[in-house]
Amino acid sequence: DPHVARQFSCWRTVPDVEPGLGPLAGLAAALEAADGMSIIAVAWDMPFVSAPLLAELRALGERGAAAVVPVHDAGQVEPLCAWYAPHALAHCRALLAAGERRATALTETMTGVVRVGDRALARFGDPSRLFASVDTPAQLAALGGSLA
Repeated sequence: DPHVARQFSCWRTVPDVEPGLGPLAGLAAALEAADGMSIIAVAWDMPFVSAPLLAELRALGERGAAAVVPVHDAGQVEPLCAWYAPHALAHCRALLAAGERRATALTETMTGVVRVGDRALARFGDPSRLFASVDTPAQLAALGGSLA
């Protein structure tokens, strides 16, 4: 989104290197911008993801994982709310070069991925709310949230 830098002026924003290639390209851009550091990715339409959950993903990742990704409700993978090691960038690039666009392809094909399941996620709230995609004020209100 060309307006994101203005909307989130207090944070560093990174555009996709090549726009239009989907969420996998977004992860690649974030990993590239991190310059050899790990990242935590959170889709901007997930307002209920909590800091304690992100801290847990990071702690698990720093134990040597390639990625740490929540998986809930019998297999719903959340690759856009996950921790990634720096070497995930090479894997992103290979998948993009092969024509892949789905972020889930990264966690499906990369070795060393830690999956955080329902039981562990329950400590942080209801996964259906934690990972809800909220695109309108009405959706936000329906989930009990509000805009300042």
